[in-house]
Amino acid sequence: MDDAVHLQAAAVLEEAYSSGVPVPPLVESFPGLTVEDAYAVQQVQLASRLEGGARVVGYKVGLTSAVMQAQIGVDEPDYGFVTDEMVFLENAAVPVVRFLQPRVEPEIAFVLGRDVAGPVTVAELLGAVEYVVPALEIIDSRVADWKIGLVDTVADNASSGAVVLGSRPTHLGEQDLRLAGCNLFVNGALVGTGAGGAVLGSPLTAALWLVNTLGARGVTMRAGQVVLSGSVTASVPVAAGDTVSARIAGLGTVTTRFA
Repeated sequence: MDDAVHLQAAAVLEEAYSSGVPVPPLVESFPGLTVEDAYAVQQVQLASRLEGGARVVGYKVGLTSAVMQAQIGVDEPDYGFVTDEMVFLENAAVPVVRFLQPRVEPEIAFVLGRDVAGPVTVAELLGAVEYVVPALEIIDSRVADWKIGLVDTVADNASSGAVVLGSRPTHLGEQDLRLAGCNLFVNGALVGTGAGGAVLGSPLTAALWLVNTLGARGVTMRAGQVVLSGSVTASVPVAAGDTVSARIAGLGTVTTRFA
């Protein structure tokens, strides 16, 4: 499809952001929209945010675990961008009103110590990662009732919302991330369990997929940027008043609360 369609689709999503009213699936409003079209729609939104003064501080990999792929009904990962306005401090109040249909998922986040551009090997990526931290990603959808497939979620910036990073850095050599177990709590109640191996076999595999996928599109990841490697459990819905914590073995705990 041409640029005019990409602009129209991006405008539909931006209106959902502004109005707080979800929209029908884009594949219904724009028949024939492909995954490549969806990434073009995503880029239109990114360009708009950058023009408004936002900065890219990282990228997220989505749909990396079998449980999340089953939940959405897809069979491959996707990615989206993370800007500075999407990042919240641990334990700070997150205003739930800025989201339409928020859900939370626990993840392992990689922080880069130097620039890296794909294609790279696992060894090269390991050399670029400075440390990892536990994270909570608040996912959201501008598509009504989360009735999304791969095209819709890609266009909607991989159903992104916000990110809360833990404050305890851990060096990669100290942990086998595949075996890192995770417990997810909402208001003190255990609502999900998983392990790093649920993410494409290893969160590192997800990070490698992202760096190389971005590299093929001409994007270099920069020192200090974050890679969110994907959820190790199914996502859970949240509402105002909820407190959410993820405890990841060897990495510590990250907590957020919704105002």
